[in-house]
Amino acid sequence: MTKTLLLTLCMMFAFSALNAQTPTWQPTPGHTQIPIWPGAAPDPQLTKGPETMEAVTKELVAGKPWVAVENVTRPTMTVYSPTGKNTGAAVVVFPGGGYQILAIDLEGTEVCDWLTAKGITCVLLKYRVTDVGPYPKSGPYPESPMALEDAQRTLGLVRFHAAEWHIDPHKIGVLGFSAGGHLVAAISTHYAKRLYPAVDAADKESCRPDFAVPVYPGHLSLSAAEWDARQGTKKFAVPHPANADKDLSLNPEIPVTSQTPPTFLLQNEDDNVDNVNDSLSYYIALKNAKVPVEMHLYAHGGHAFGLRRTKLPATRWPELVETWLGTIGMIPE
Repeated sequence: MTKTLLLTLCMMFAFSALNAQTPTWQPTPGHTQIPIWPGAAPDPQLTKGPETMEAVTKELVAGKPWVAVENVTRPTMTVYSPTGKNTGAAVVVFPGGGYQILAIDLEGTEVCDWLTAKGITCVLLKYRVTDVGPYPKSGPYPESPMALEDAQRTLGLVRFHAAEWHIDPHKIGVLGFSAGGHLVAAISTHYAKRLYPAVDAADKESCRPDFAVPVYPGHLSLSAAEWDARQGTKKFAVPHPANADKDLSLNPEIPVTSQTPPTFLLQNEDDNVDNVNDSLSYYIALKNAKVPVEMHLYAHGGHAFGLRRTKLPATRWPELVETWLGTIGMIPE
């Protein structure tokens, strides 16, 4: 009886310990997460716990749940090679999630499934996000440099490994959603100098994207930047002319120049998370700088739909991006 009782208790404790382990996101078999930093990542922030993932069932997208990854302190990239003829183009994908979580499938792996089927290498960046208190938590740059540092590092790594991964080093772009759309704009305008001391030869490569696709981006208008700057425990001043139109002027931390890469913008006018003025202000700045830019605005469609098709026309945006990539010479037309 004693042996049986002890065995039962051991099994119960083992089962409880197994259940207590929090699952972390892993890519599909055949793909491996590659740490982007060989040692500790620069400018770390506190986190409330280990990295976790959770299926979100209360906010379905196109009738399906999605996966949220939290507390990322060890950023990784996962390379997905083309499943058909290789065009030589590559896209680094930044999932959204308000710089607090990452919608890793909805705005990550599902994007890679689309791109690889079109002959484009997809590099999914699991950049750092922490959720430790009042907004901005991880935050957009300059509230927090972490995500932009991870983006700069990853673009350099992709160029450094371009030959090995069968990528044309002159056809490497970025695509991101919501906060990830802001990260697209940030890396498109902060590529001349790394935010961190160089680590190795990859940091000597250019981290300028050759093209950029922000989808329902946030944090781009002056009014959005001012809101961000007021939220954290550390306040930030946002310099701007006294007579600036705060809705249609650009966030001054996104310094657009004529060297900003060609850009494709998409957003819905009824977006209740990131105002359509984020796209409009970026478009105006790009146009004024004579940067090739294409923008698509839709009346309805809301926010955070990823690639999941619905009856709303905004969800047909991947075909528009494919056409645009052909017109700018990144893939065959």
